[in-house]
Order: sequence, then structure tokens, then C-alpha cells
Amino acid sequence: MLGILLLVYLATLAGNFLMIIIIFTNYRLHSPMYFFLVSVSVLETFGISAIIPQLLFVLGGRKIVSLSGCYTQCYFYFLISSSNFLMLSIMSIDRYLAICSPLRYPSIMTHKLCVTLISICVMIPFIFNSSMANVFVKLPLCGYVIDHFFCDSTAILKLVCVGVDITFFTLSAILSSIFVLVIPLIITVISYMFIVYTIVKIPSEKGRQKTFSTCVSHLTMVSIVFGSAIFIQIRPSKGYSILTDKIINLVSTAMAPLLNPFIYTLRNQQVKDSIRDKVKRKMLLSCQG
Repeated sequence: MLGILLLVYLATLAGNFLMIIIIFTNYRLHSPMYFFLVSVSVLETFGISAIIPQLLFVLGGRKIVSLSGCYTQCYFYFLISSSNFLMLSIMSIDRYLAICSPLRYPSIMTHKLCVTLISICVMIPFIFNSSMANVFVKLPLCGYVIDHFFCDSTAILKLVCVGVDITFFTLSAILSSIFVLVIPLIITVISYMFIVYTIVKIPSEKGRQKTFSTCVSHLTMVSIVFGSAIFIQIRPSKGYSILTDKIINLVSTAMAPLLNPFIYTLRNQQVKDSIRDKVKRKMLLSCQG
């Protein structure tokens, strides 16, 4: 298990870093969609780095994690996860504008707007998580053994002393979920409703397939990330296996960042063309040398 997780972690770092380098070094990929994709890759890299290294230490024999370290891991995990939800919804808006309003797209989705949107995707979760963390760390604990592979807030809440009122934290968590999960999901669904409606109106089948192919990669990541998050949120409180919770969390924590570069690379013709051009260029240079 230790070797598999280490391999997954290293593959995730390598894949995301490679995709970032490819996008930055190819002028054909300097568009809003790929700018957002770089942001998602950075978030995914930080997200898995907040969980897997500590998990590797635990599996390696170091079972004890400091309380401050546990709270820090929990804070950054939810900060990055929340930012990722918002980024995926922003990418769905980008796809909507590119497909439904192609003539206005360049004038709307400017570099300044892209930077502003990415800043919002980080600042909103930062505000919510910081306010919740201020309450969370003050809750008295009557136990220090977490039945999870990382410091999940749900697992920590089970250690809170009986009789302690956690109503304010619960309401804050619900409000935060509405802003960073429910609203982004609604935005994504509405965006794709308009996208599908626009694609259906394209007269040629080839044109419909080509247009829809630009959304497949993003739609796949949306299904994985939002799907696992929604499953965790709506799971039944009774008769629910903690093992299932761990598996779903592991999928969203480790598998999504791992699959991210492969999904966007293998399903994206522009990225594949860019990689092919770089390989050909290097082969030509080696032959000339």
C-alpha cells in the first residue's frame, strides 16, 4: 500500500507539472481555458500534497500527528477542495462563452478577468474556512484517535466532547457548502444545459462532435470531483460504513489529481498536437546535432 501511494503521488506531481510546462511553453495554448487548467493543476498538486505525504508517514509507522498539524491539514484540504469546486464552475462558464458566444468570447474573457476569477476562487473559500477554523479549533476534544486516513473535519467532530454545542459550526459548514459546492454545481449544470442546446443546433454531425469534444475532459473531471463530494454530503447518517467514506475520500483526494493531466491530455487535441510538435522538434535537433 505504501509503495502504491508513493507511486500515485509521484505520478500526480510529474503529470501536473508536465502539463503546466507544456501549457506555459506553447503559445497556442495561451488561452483562458488553459490558464484555468493550469490553476486547477496547481490546486490539485497542493491538494494531494496536503494529504499523501502525511499518510505515507503514518503507513510507514509514525502513527502520531500533532493536534496543530492535524488542524492545519484539515484547513488546507478544505481550502483547496473548495477552491477547486469554484474553479471547475468557472471553467464551465468559460466553455459556455466559448461555444455559445464565440464572437464575444475574446472581449469578455480577458486576462484581467481570468486573474480576477481565479482570485475569487481562492478568496471566498479562504474567508469561509478561516472563520470556521476559528470556531473549530476551540471545540473541546475528549479523544485523540481518528478513524480516517487524514484529518477530516467529520472525523474530528466525532471526538468533540458529548454535550458541546456545535450548532454554530454546523450552520457555518452548511452555509459554506452552499457557496463552494451547491452554487458552483448549479452554475456548471446551467452552463452545460446551454452548451448542449447550442451543440444540438449545429447542422453537421462532425461539427457537433468536434464542439462537444472540447467539453469532454472538463465534464469528466466535474463528474469525478462533484460526484464524490455530493455522495459524501448526502450519505445517510445511520447504517453507513466508514470504509465507504474513506474510499470516496481517497478517490477525490488521490485519483482526481492523478487523472487530471491524463484526462486533459488524452482527450484534448491541441495538447496532443503540442506534445507531438515538441517531440518532433527535439528529434530534428538531435538529428542535426
